[in-house]
Amino acid sequence: MKISRRSVFLSLGAIVFIAAFAWLLVTRGPLAAMGVETVEATRADLRPGVFGIGTVEAQHAYAVGPIQAGRVLSVRVDHGDRVEAGQLLAELDTVDLGQRAEAASSAAARSRQAAQAAQAQVAEAESRARLAQANSERYQALYRQNFVAREMADSRRHEAAAAEAALAAARANAVAAQREIGRAEADLRGIEQVRNSLKLVSPVDGVVTAREAEPGTTVVAGQAVLRLVDPTRLWVRTRVDQARAQGVQVGQTADIVMRSVPGTALPGKVVRIDLQSDALTEERIINVAFDPAPAQLYLGELAEVTIQLPGARDALTVPRAALAQHNGQVGVWRIEQGRARFQPVQPGMQTAERVQVVSGLAAGDRVIAYSSRQLDDGVRVREQQLTPR
Repeated sequence: MKISRRSVFLSLGAIVFIAAFAWLLVTRGPLAAMGVETVEATRADLRPGVFGIGTVEAQHAYAVGPIQAGRVLSVRVDHGDRVEAGQLLAELDTVDLGQRAEAASSAAARSRQAAQAAQAQVAEAESRARLAQANSERYQALYRQNFVAREMADSRRHEAAAAEAALAAARANAVAAQREIGRAEADLRGIEQVRNSLKLVSPVDGVVTAREAEPGTTVVAGQAVLRLVDPTRLWVRTRVDQARAQGVQVGQTADIVMRSVPGTALPGKVVRIDLQSDALTEERIINVAFDPAPAQLYLGELAEVTIQLPGARDALTVPRAALAQHNGQVGVWRIEQGRARFQPVQPGMQTAERVQVVSGLAAGDRVIAYSSRQLDDGVRVREQQLTPR
């Protein structure tokens, strides 16, 4: 039987098509080996960090205001001004302070005059008492010698007793006059303290962050006229996920990146960890102070904080992407005879890029870091470059 040329060509075309289709199934289709990229387990120094976001705040803020109601006479500083401890910031006045001071001064003067008169009366009473006592003793002696009658001796004794009573009264008046002087001087000191309290001075070297009253404004006791902060004591109140904040301790170093200067990391240090966490967001408040404080900062600015945790030297590590879970175990995928095999490992500390392998691998072992599809035990794989270099 003679086979036509057309049949031969059709048969050859069918064979080529089937071969090409099989090749596509094996190389590009569902039967193709999965493309993976492998890396070596290497030794490196790890420095894990905890990341958080917070705002710049002052550790010490001060509200400067009067201790009693008054009217603002002048404010000598403005927002952003740097001030020194003891510097006069503002002055206030009360309506009746001058009248009270004048009345207290007059009362003090009268009290001093009364005290002087009382002292003079005491001196006079002492002189009369000494004279009366001397006369009484002399008449008592004359009576014992029968030179005078008993009535005259008794009269001189009563005169001496009366003089002593007058002296005691004069001394009591003098003490009362001294007490009045004390009260008047206390009133004067109180008025002076009030006058000093109406001069608002800076408690620290700081920067004015708010000016809340202007001249002519009436303020009450405790109301802030100015607000200050200590620019050398600033920190970032950072919120860190509770699940990652376990290793954070006071004294650890940190890097602070301000939102306004994203490419510059400022040195910092953990100075306080708040006991009260945020139950709603499940975050812990960690206060990271600038070390040292930069020359220019803006309160309330957002900042990104990375707290450096204790690291490990010469640790066996693999990329974090190589770590996987399979059947409830943690491990890595390796290639054995062209197929993916799961290798359980014990991970240790982690950084943003790498994870420590405590056991399960040796230095130089190659593991799968990236794959084109989900890996499964025994699936056929082939090495290729999947990530850009």
